[in-house]
Amino acid sequence: MAYMHVSKDIYEILSSCAEQEAMAWLLDRIAKIEDSRTTRDLFMGYSLLASKFSADQSMESNPKVSDAITLFSAHKASLLEVSRIYLLVKVLEIDFGHFSPQVNRIIEVADTAELETFLKYLVLLPDAQRFKNTAVEALRTNIATIFDAITLNNLYPAKYFNDQQWNQMYLKAAFMERDLSLIQAVDERANKDLSRIISDYAHERWAASRNIDPMFWRPVTKFIDDVLLLDMERLLSSDNEIENRAGGLCCFYSQDDRALKLLNQYPKLEKQIASKEITWNTLKK
Repeated sequence: MAYMHVSKDIYEILSSCAEQEAMAWLLDRIAKIEDSRTTRDLFMGYSLLASKFSADQSMESNPKVSDAITLFSAHKASLLEVSRIYLLVKVLEIDFGHFSPQVNRIIEVADTAELETFLKYLVLLPDAQRFKNTAVEALRTNIATIFDAITLNNLYPAKYFNDQQWNQMYLKAAFMERDLSLIQAVDERANKDLSRIISDYAHERWAASRNIDPMFWRPVTKFIDDVLLLDMERLLSSDNEIENRAGGLCCFYSQDDRALKLLNQYPKLEKQIASKEITWNTLKK
């Protein structure tokens, strides 16, 4: 996904929902920041957004389709959140080299709500990979809203995390019992190391008689080996129908002859997957 013309799209979204007076104030403030180029004016403008744009009013539905609108809709963004991202995007578009240290400083002193906003929409910022340290640091938090902001409904990890960072995020999301179906690009970022970790983690959970979210298995699909084949046998023979489905989906899309032969033993399930009656999106429905 390429985020082109982001500030233009965000402006259209914001101006269609916010009061004209607030928009006029914002444009005037951005002009002053561009003219003065001072940290004081940027910090002051960012701080005053909360007095101009509502944190309780969500962005209204917009008939225009754009990457920014899709992302804001997925998170039910408030006008305050959209205005904060618009201001940061605009100053970075004006002069990234000059304003990026100031934006980093804003994030360093951000409260939880501000940091949550920054992480959710980080992928919209120009040269977004330059802020990866903040995104990776968010993986270490035990604050669920901060962890969710970078992990769920967010393409930033898929675009910029390396395999180690991605695997850490995926495993911690499972450990924190987050909704794994909301993690983006799971199939694209699946890797052999993660498959091994998933199997090891599952064996530990099974040994402790603890449940595992069946969605957890999705990344192993292309990496079925002797150990994972036994895991698939266990899933398919489970008394839990959703585990049966997860095992069936892994086998069906594995392109592994042994896994496909195993699934042949469950013709009804195989037929439901082949007809797309059962998919990862309908796994628990």
